Amino acid sequence: MDLISTHPIKKSDLGFHANLFGGKLLAWLDAAGAAMAMEVCDTPRMVTVKIDECIFKRPAKEGQLIKIYGEVSDVGNTSLTLYLEARAHSVYSGQQSVILSTKIKFVRIDENNDPIPISERVKSRYQDE
Repeated sequence: MDLISTHPIKKSDLGFHANLFGGKLLAWLDAAGAAMAMEVCDTPRMVTVKIDECIFKRPAKEGQLIKIYGEVSDVGNTSLTLYLEARAHSVYSGQQSVILSTKIKFVRIDENNDPIPISERVKSRYQDE
């Protein structure tokens, strides 16, 4: 998997129990996934249409880094599905632990926000894998 985003956890990112707020993590995942989808599909016109089940496996704390990793899971006619992992990274030990994993589906759209096909070049790049 490729590292696609890194975020330091600050006080303003914490919820009531001094853990990373889940909504903040989901926003980071969506933004990182969108950036990866744009890069993979060679277009900025990609929108989120589905986020699969998200189970928060463990908390992340202030002072840790969140590293988001991704890989292409599936390429459809108009859509791209990515598998993403968010890992808490200790800057002291370098150890990482997965705190959330999910799949996010993006669709390529035109100027009218209607779905349009992913290019054949992109499809062929990922069909062999």
